[in-house]
Amino acid sequence: MQKPERILLADDEEGILTLLEITLKKERFMHITSCMTGREALALVQQNSYDLIVLDVMLPDMNGFDLCSRIRRHTTAPIIFITSCASDLDKITGLGIGGDDYITKPFNPLEVVARIQALLRRQSMLKSGPDGQPEAKEYRFGSFLLKPDIAKLIIDGKELDCTAKELQLLIFFCSNPNRIFTASQIYEYVWGEPGFGVEKTIAMHISNLRKKIESNPKEPATIMNLRGIGYKFVPPGERCP
Repeated sequence: MQKPERILLADDEEGILTLLEITLKKERFMHITSCMTGREALALVQQNSYDLIVLDVMLPDMNGFDLCSRIRRHTTAPIIFITSCASDLDKITGLGIGGDDYITKPFNPLEVVARIQALLRRQSMLKSGPDGQPEAKEYRFGSFLLKPDIAKLIIDGKELDCTAKELQLLIFFCSNPNRIFTASQIYEYVWGEPGFGVEKTIAMHISNLRKKIESNPKEPATIMNLRGIGYKFVPPGERCP
């Protein structure tokens, strides 16, 4: 029997918290914790385990982006940002520091629930391949080691911290080595949604991954970019065909 998902909501507007709680409970999410400050959210993450976090960018005591960076020291759970600003810069900033999705106020609470459900589905697939079969226990390419079952990435004997989305991307690439995928195809598998106009989102997450796994991120040899076509994962130690 699957363990019920635990969700943390952090927003300084009590009305938004109440609306989200009611909507989530109607969708049978019963383990919900709410708070209204960044300090309280951080303390809760330090003391408890959550499967997903919904985080307001503008909290009264702390910037949500700064809070996200601190939360990432304790958990790889997916993080959805909620904000009143819809600029591309804010979206790129949020994704760049460890966020997994972005929703702009005002919003339909059912959209938030749909995004939560999609991220949790993708999280559950960390242990499953594209065809729904059990995922390999580990991927080892020379000094590169990825263990999907315990969500660990080890390179040259050093364990690296990754967000849930970065791990999902790596699992996707490792299970499809030397195959070319467009940004839309990657988004549809990893995010579980139609991939229209997602090039910036994919590029940002891949840029973050390259900083962790490439010896020279400016000249990547593992996650290759085929200009005008898409991306290809070349297992470390293999020559590019």
